[in-house]
Amino acid sequence: MTDRTHRAFSCCLAAVLTRAGVAGLRAKPPGGRRFWERTNYAGRTVGLYAGPASALAAAVAAGRARPAAGFAVLAAGACGAWDDVAGDHRRGLRAHLSALRDGEVTSGAVKLFGISAAGLVAGALLKERFPDKVLAGIVIAGTAHFVNLVDVRPGRAAAAVVALGTPGLLREGPGAQSAAAAVGAAAAVLPDDLGERLMLGDTGAHALGAALGTAAVARNGRAGLLAYAVALVAAAAYGDKVSGAARALGA
Repeated sequence: MTDRTHRAFSCCLAAVLTRAGVAGLRAKPPGGRRFWERTNYAGRTVGLYAGPASALAAAVAAGRARPAAGFAVLAAGACGAWDDVAGDHRRGLRAHLSALRDGEVTSGAVKLFGISAAGLVAGALLKERFPDKVLAGIVIAGTAHFVNLVDVRPGRAAAAVVALGTPGLLREGPGAQSAAAAVGAAAAVLPDDLGERLMLGDTGAHALGAALGTAAVARNGRAGLLAYAVALVAAAAYGDKVSGAARALGA
């Protein structure tokens, strides 16, 4: 297959697997339907089925070309799933780090260290030189965190993934299949997400963000990775402002 065909196949595969996963979970939800239901900001009941469905789909589609990408997506999704199940009311890195200093290990701390570790492992597999490995880990973990930061209203995270991933999907070269996987999975859930029937949750937001991060890592050298890393660290430092801007967008 040509590079264009590979990209199209990865995008379609992620979309089809996501829809199939959502349908399967809806039909027979493990633990019962109420386990998968959450109340959104407007008081409406939405399903979390899109999270694990999109995470698994993106991992399979991205992992076809680069197993390290599939690993990063799965690990980020698993850490996000823990927060979806056991999460508390605190938001922002500062709140979770403050709790950790007081001896409390929050779900946010588990995400922070778990996704960071997974990003560093994937970065070590995707890059050859030590500085590039470290920068790659920051980019993968940082992108996963960024997508979760904008997941504050229906459709915001999925739309961000489509918008950020489409240029990488259209461009030939390394990382295109990871971008295609993220875009395909996000596009598959976007209508139901906007319609407030489904939500990505932390599972889907972190997983799709990690897929975008591996795409950026694959197509960038050290200078590009450094620029991405600086921007993502700044976004994390001003997370409340990033979330506020996403919340206001389209309001």
